[in-house]
Amino acid sequence: MCSVRYFSLLCGCLEIPFAFSRVTIYRYRFMPAPSTTSAPTNPTQLPDVSGHFGAYGGVFVPETLMTALADLTAAYEKARTDPVFQKELRHHLKEFAGRPTELYFAERLTEHCGGAKIYFKREDLLHTGAHKINNALAQALLAKRMGKKRIIAETGAGQHGVATAAACAKFGLECVVYMGAHDMERQALNVFRMRLMGAEVRGVEAGQKTLKEAINEAMRDWVTNVRSTHYILGTAYGSHPYPMMVRDFHRVIGQEAKEQMLAREGRLPDELVACVGGGSNAIGLFFDFLQDEKVRMFGVEAGGHGITKGEHAARFAGGRLGVLQGCKTFILQDADGQIELTHSVSAGLDYAAVGPEHAYYRDKGRIEFAYATDDEVLAAFQLCARQEGIIPALESTHALVHGMKRAKALAKDKIVLINLSGRGDKDVQQVAAILAATK
Repeated sequence: MCSVRYFSLLCGCLEIPFAFSRVTIYRYRFMPAPSTTSAPTNPTQLPDVSGHFGAYGGVFVPETLMTALADLTAAYEKARTDPVFQKELRHHLKEFAGRPTELYFAERLTEHCGGAKIYFKREDLLHTGAHKINNALAQALLAKRMGKKRIIAETGAGQHGVATAAACAKFGLECVVYMGAHDMERQALNVFRMRLMGAEVRGVEAGQKTLKEAINEAMRDWVTNVRSTHYILGTAYGSHPYPMMVRDFHRVIGQEAKEQMLAREGRLPDELVACVGGGSNAIGLFFDFLQDEKVRMFGVEAGGHGITKGEHAARFAGGRLGVLQGCKTFILQDADGQIELTHSVSAGLDYAAVGPEHAYYRDKGRIEFAYATDDEVLAAFQLCARQEGIIPALESTHALVHGMKRAKALAKDKIVLINLSGRGDKDVQQVAAILAATK
């Protein structure tokens, strides 16, 4: 067998090669392809044993990581049915994170739109400021159970990095967070928060200096330190079991929302809306409604400056099937497999690929996708602050843009539930600078 110096497939089809400085990999391994029979429509049956959601998902990693992923899968399968683990997780979600989060009737925005009632699921009220703490706490507990004492993570907007730093501080784990240098500039507050909680934040200067490059560096680290280190991936993406595991850790969003809506209105909402980068907050909200056929679901991607090559991050508006960073899904890439440049005003949505479960349900017609442009997001960011006294994260504001459009299009007896996945404290300085530059 020939030594392999570069593994470009892990980082992105034919993209800048993934060079391993201290590791020699002798072969790649891919999990078996999914069955050619029809994929199940029952969401509880997905993914299959190979990590596939129909044609999407799977495991595309170097041989070095196969044992780590197998061990993680086995550990999670035990933990998900272990009442002791689940009880401890529920305790930390309540006491540390602040669950359950509130269901909020946005009365003045509803009046402004003049149509359906608008509700927010207030994930922005969680400790550290976003839904990311659900997954970070759970994976940190799982890492402890596996005997791992060192944690690595990637982050774009910084919210996953902050959540991971907080969880590691709570449980006494070493924490290293990789973040693109460009994102560090526009999310300086979150960089300081991570360091304040004891995390080492390593800036990434390669490529666009954003989330994709941060994931590349985190995976390089994991390959090098796989025995001692657990990688807390921050979204419902990557190789199996991550899309399944992250989805399950965020299901609490939809479970609470369903119970709260029934208690508040006596029925389910007509439509659900959530922003989609990798897609963790969205699948967390959507999952327990998937079999409620009368509830429409909208995932909202980053439209950036518009659907022009290199100016957006709307994978379903300009992408194609491919493999990026361990997963088969929709990717913004050219005909030769080169990963295209992306752009979004929101660092957390500035990514070239989307979670495989979203791609599957988009094919099935169960989840619909739209996008919001930077200009629309900046306008809605200010409107929400003025109308409701709530400053949403720029990521979450993408959902707000489309949710208000849907509310305007619906009758007043309808209900639109928007997942307010994070708060916008981290974005205030960035927005202030953008608005000042446009005057």
